[in-house]
Parts: sequence; C-alpha cells; structure tokens
Amino acid sequence: MKVRRISQFQKQISFPNFDDSYSKYLSSFMNTDLGMIHSAIPWETLVQTLGLQERVKGPDSIFSPRGKVALMFLKHYCGCSDRKLIDQYNGNIYYQIFCDTLLNPGDQIKNYKIVSQIRCEIAELLHIDSLENTLMDHWRPYMENLESVTCDATCYESNIRYPTDVKLLWESVEWTYKQIQKKSKLLKLRMARTKYLKWLRRYINYSKMRKKRKNKRRSLTRGLLRLLTKLNGIMDELDLNYPEIKSARYIERRDVIKLVLVQQAGKFYEGQRPKGAIISIDKPYLRPIVRGKEVKPVEFGAKVHKLQIDGISFIEHLSFDAFNEGTRIHETLYKAQSLSHTKLKLLGADAIYATNANRKLLTRKQITTDFKIKGRPGRHQEHKSLIAKMITKERASRLEGSFGTDKEYFLLKKIKARTEKTERLWIFFGIHTSNALNIGKRINLKEVKAA
Repeated sequence: MKVRRISQFQKQISFPNFDDSYSKYLSSFMNTDLGMIHSAIPWETLVQTLGLQERVKGPDSIFSPRGKVALMFLKHYCGCSDRKLIDQYNGNIYYQIFCDTLLNPGDQIKNYKIVSQIRCEIAELLHIDSLENTLMDHWRPYMENLESVTCDATCYESNIRYPTDVKLLWESVEWTYKQIQKKSKLLKLRMARTKYLKWLRRYINYSKMRKKRKNKRRSLTRGLLRLLTKLNGIMDELDLNYPEIKSARYIERRDVIKLVLVQQAGKFYEGQRPKGAIISIDKPYLRPIVRGKEVKPVEFGAKVHKLQIDGISFIEHLSFDAFNEGTRIHETLYKAQSLSHTKLKLLGADAIYATNANRKLLTRKQITTDFKIKGRPGRHQEHKSLIAKMITKERASRLEGSFGTDKEYFLLKKIKARTEKTERLWIFFGIHTSNALNIGKRINLKEVKAA
C-alpha cells in the first residue's frame, strides 16, 4: 500500500464514494478487535431484552436503539472520557459502523453529553440477569467446559476522594452555606451571621498541614459540627417561613446532610460507630468495603461476586454494601446451571467458601472442589490433589486475572458514573465488553479454521 503525504501534493483530496467502498470498509472492520466484539453481540435480541424503543414524538435520535447499546460497549472498548469518545467518533468510520450511524463528510456530533444521556436512559432499564441470559444463549456454542465454574469477589472502586470525617463535614458545611446565600439573595433577606469564613481559613490551614495532629483534627471536627448544626437550623427556618417548590435532588441532599450530622455527632461525642456510615454526600449509597489487603485495606465502591464459565465472567451479585461471598455458594450454583444448561461437576473457589455447610452442599450434589481436605486423606487422594491443583490454577490465572484486565483495560479501575444506577450499568458493560472481545476472537478463529 502506497502512503501519500498531504504536504507533498495539492490540498484537495478525493475520497472514494462510500456506497461503492462500504463492503471494503466492512470487511476490514470485521478483522479488527472492534469488529470481533460486533460479531459477538446479539444486537436485536439484546435491544428487545432491554426494552429500548425508537422515540415516537419529537425529532429522531442520532442513535438508534441498537446504536445506543453499541455506544456503551464502545465507551469501555476505547477507555476514554465521554468528550474524547465523541471527538474520536466524529472522525472514525469504524466507530460509526459499530454504532450503526454514518455521519456525512463535514458533519459532527457536538453534544458531548449525549453519552451520559444514553447511559442514564439505559440504566433505568437495566436488568442484569435477563441480559446475561440473552448473551449466554448467543455465546454458548462457542464455549466449552460448561460443567466447571470458578467464583470469587472483587471491589470496583468509585472515583471519589479518600473519605475522612473532616472532609465530609466541610463538604456539608460548604453546600449548606451556599444554599443559604442563594436563598437569602433570592428572597432579598439579610444574610444570617455565621462564622463560616473563620472556619474556612482554619480548614484550609488544616488541609495544608503535612502531619495532621490528633488535637488539631478534634478541634476542627468539633467546630465544624457546631457550625453545621447552626447552618442546618437556619436552613430549616428558611424552608419553614418561605416554602417553595423544591427539587427532589435538593430534598435528598438535605436529608443526607442531616444524617451526616447525626452520624458524625454520635461518633465524635459518644464514640458510636455509625451503621451504614455515609462517606460522600454526592454518593450516599457508597459504603466502606473492608478487603484486608496490604496495599488497600479498605475500598470504596461496589462489591461484585463473579462466576466464570470457560473464561467468560458473569455477575452473580452486585451490592454497594459489604457481604460475605462465602455464603452465596447456593446462588452461584443455581445461576451457573441456569446459564450453562449443564449440571456442574467442578467448582473452584478460595478458602472463604470452604465452610462446613458449603462442603455438605457440594458433596450432596457430587461437585468436586479445590478445598483443602479435612481429616485423614481417603482413597485416591493423589488423584484428587491433582484435580484440586488444576482447579486452583484455573481460578488463580483466568478468574483473578480477569479482575485486573477489566480494571486496567475496560474502565473499571475507577468508576466515574455519578449515580447508583449508572454505576451498575458501567460495571455491567465493562465486564461484558471484555467477554465480547474474548468470544469474538473465538468466533474469528472458528471461521478461519472452517475456511
């Protein structure tokens, strides 16, 4: 192929007619990784399962229902921000083919918020189990070893600042003070006297301290608790004397800040450990997930219990509250068999699953595991130990390796979605973009062998 440099000839470029060259573009597109993902996804069935429909009233949407779903997969394949995704989409013919949309030469999508708008739309319709059944029905012919499953849990962290009591209280104080300012200006009232500016200076000085001593932290926390109590009282008085139509977001934020004040006051004055502690006023659904790792003993995000069949991962349980994955073995077996339509014979899991109740359940169902044996070794112990090592190797390499792959290459290292529903959607598409690429490569290999 001869490459020409634009600077060495005339400035006018004659592009080929797209109608005549579409088959060539499509052929080259299907040989790329993105084309393999495209061939691995049952588009029409997936759209029907989601319940996405064309808009009846108003102007037509830029993206069709299929294009909206494709844009979510494309987001995690590219691994870039919404704005950068649209910038690349405007000039990349492969991205446009993938999303079932063709832009005319010179045309551009200028609404960078369209990605988040589509994400919010699909998040309202998301039902993980039904969508995974739809995907598995399409992928089953390209999978082997359906009678074996591995399972483990991981945490997909949200993109928030590291939470501390002082930061949380200050964010609550700052938001409440700005709301008082806004209301006072709107109602032409005199601004209530507070010591906000004094505590602003103290908070800034505290933030700049390299070593934050305990006495400084306690002094600042006590002052912020008193200031927040006073500001909340002023806000309650304004809401009572000047009732107006309040947005649902405003009411929710006020309730969250009141709960933060109760939790932090109980923790500071009475030493109570709050149940369901709030760590972010923007994301009140997040909870600390204690993982016990050396580098990150605590993580803040969604805890996901995954099962894997022949290297393809599925979400068994997703929660923003901490849970013990060792108690979910029964649900794991049920979901794995409903997906594979095959009776399980092998299960790989780490030591947290090896409880007496789980051992009895798996023995009754005649499922072989890699659990460490209890008591004296029985007959054929050498053969059983060999099988256990193979299961452990499969779990440690493929399942736990998929955690790192999803986080590093498919936007699951720090989730930047802003609501609980969109975070669930973000995790779902991140995991299944990786699965689709894996299945697409198997489909391509099968076609090459058949040819």
